Amino acid sequence: MKMKFLHYFLVLSFASTILSDPCPQVCICDNIKTFVTCANKNLTEIPPAIPQYTQKLTLQKNELKIIPSGVFLATPYLTHLSLQNCSIETIEEGAFRNLARLRYLNLGSNRISFIQQESFDGLSSLEQLILEKNRIEEIKLGAFSQLGSLNLLNLEDNFLVYLPDMVFQGLMQLKLMRLSKNMISIVSIEAFAGLPNLKRLSLDHNEVQYLPNEALSRLSGLTRLELGWNPMTFILEEAIQMASLKQILLNNNALQDVSFKAFEKSKQLSFIDMSNNQIRSIQPLSGMDQLKRLNLTGNTIICDCFLKPFKQWADFFRIKVDLHCFGPSHFLGDHLDSLRAIDLKCGNFPDDVYKIPVATEKPDTENACPQSCDCKTDVKHAICENKSLQKIPKGFHVDTTLIDLRRNFFHSIPKGAFLDMKNVASLHLQNCEISDIEPEALMGMKNLVYLYLSHNKISSLKPEVFQGAPKIGYVFLDHNRFTNIPKETLRLLPNLFSLHMQHNSIDSLSNNNMAGAQKLHWLYLTGNKINYIAPTAFRDMKDLEKLHLDDNLLSEVPTQALKGINKLIELRLSKNPIKNIGNGAFVPVSQSMQHLYLNDMRLQQISSGAFLGLGKKVKSLFLENNNLQNLPNMKNFNGLEVINLANNPFNCNCQLLHLHKWINSLNLKVGAKCVTPKSLRGHDVRNAKFISCPGWESNKNRNKRKIPAISSSKKKRPRKS
Repeated sequence: MKMKFLHYFLVLSFASTILSDPCPQVCICDNIKTFVTCANKNLTEIPPAIPQYTQKLTLQKNELKIIPSGVFLATPYLTHLSLQNCSIETIEEGAFRNLARLRYLNLGSNRISFIQQESFDGLSSLEQLILEKNRIEEIKLGAFSQLGSLNLLNLEDNFLVYLPDMVFQGLMQLKLMRLSKNMISIVSIEAFAGLPNLKRLSLDHNEVQYLPNEALSRLSGLTRLELGWNPMTFILEEAIQMASLKQILLNNNALQDVSFKAFEKSKQLSFIDMSNNQIRSIQPLSGMDQLKRLNLTGNTIICDCFLKPFKQWADFFRIKVDLHCFGPSHFLGDHLDSLRAIDLKCGNFPDDVYKIPVATEKPDTENACPQSCDCKTDVKHAICENKSLQKIPKGFHVDTTLIDLRRNFFHSIPKGAFLDMKNVASLHLQNCEISDIEPEALMGMKNLVYLYLSHNKISSLKPEVFQGAPKIGYVFLDHNRFTNIPKETLRLLPNLFSLHMQHNSIDSLSNNNMAGAQKLHWLYLTGNKINYIAPTAFRDMKDLEKLHLDDNLLSEVPTQALKGINKLIELRLSKNPIKNIGNGAFVPVSQSMQHLYLNDMRLQQISSGAFLGLGKKVKSLFLENNNLQNLPNMKNFNGLEVINLANNPFNCNCQLLHLHKWINSLNLKVGAKCVTPKSLRGHDVRNAKFISCPGWESNKNRNKRKIPAISSSKKKRPRKS
């Protein structure tokens, strides 16, 4: 009786607490104040008197702008929080702390540009996070590290261009991720690492030009992959290596060629959608034992004898193929299912059999396209490749997002050549004999992200060339005639992410050479003639992650120039004539370095302190094809995934015993072999017998003591080593 009374008392007490907690004047509350809505009230801050026991709080369509730290400390029982359409620009550190019960958070349709490392601290129970329709262009590493319960992450319709390694670290329970309608073109190899339960990934409506197969292969549990509406043109063999994948969507790309082995390593595939591409022929797909349906509608496939093996394959495995013949004329528009394999022939047909109907009417303004180009309106691409053009064509539709002008003869790009092309995100001008680009040549291209100028004859650029194109993030100037990087050239590129200047004739990097490139993450300078790098050449490049200086003429590690770029992850110095690496050579980047390339350098000596600070974070180390007889102590390199020591003349004497022990502690292929002494020449350093070394003897004796004794009747003579 006493227990029932106590229970009754507690319920009444709890109810009276809720009822006494007033509802904010601008809000609407239910009877027990667990559901509170303050939507569309022109609020500039979150009401301070939200009832303590509120579980669902709706604040959308206000003018909050900032979510301050600790603003929800008084409402620890929230499970659902809606903050969409609130003009939010900033989420302060610890804004959501004390919301350990929150399961649903909607921050869609705001103005958020950056996701900071501490933005979502405290949301350990969060299951759904909506961030669609913001302005997110960067996600700091560790931003999602505390969201271990998250099932759904929606990042659709943002400004993401690059997915760095481990960007989604911590999302161990994530099942659905939406990245559609961004501008993603680069996906790092480890971008999707640590997502063992992800089942569905949407990457459609982006700028992915090459299939990120290495990154995708990390998604061992993925069953559905959406990659439609990207400018991909081909898929190579074994491109898709995902054992659990069942559905893949590659529709509305620019695919022209798909290898018959493209999906061979994804044997669970049951549905492939390659509709609305530019495929003209297709072979039987290898390894598709589970395939049930293949969509090829909207392609230009000819139903003749070359398609016969494909038809026989589809019939034999009972695969439903959606395909309407693009020719010959007597099959034009017929569905492949209505034909027999025996009907698919090549031979003496009338002259008009293979002629494809050509529209005689002039295109209307909705389908505007220069006469010399092929415009695909559904994907908004204009292809004018290899048309012997001498002037930039006019008349592109205003909605065009990709213009391909490769392999023409422009020589010069005049001022205002692309006026009114405000929606173009990708411009291809490779192999066009270009030697001069006038100032304001790109004026009007305010959404241009990718600029391809490779394989031309450009030797200099004025900063004004980029006037009017502030969103450029990727510039390809490789294989041109630059002898230096003109100072100030990059100052009108505030969003430059990746600069490709490999295979030019640059001989030095002077002071402040890269001024204006504060957001640069990747710098490629392979294959130049660089012999000197000034100490301040990379000043202010705080975000630089990749630096490729391989195949140049450097005689020493540019240690002084590395100071200040303390986020550097990958450094390539291969094929430079560096013979010695001194103490502390990599100290400025030792806390961030993960991939270090020192191969093919004729390197003779690495000082004992050369790798000071390096080790714990390094995942790959390349030292092959050098003249090394020994290495310094490598015990700190305990996180290696790849190491190559092949083709070095290692001297397997007692001084190399430490390396032998270290190599034996690794479960990796190393490639190190002994060259001297003669008795060990050709032996792997891993297996070499350092018989005369005290350390070796003590190890051998210690190992002997671990072997259990056997009776004298069963003793065997020891095998000679």
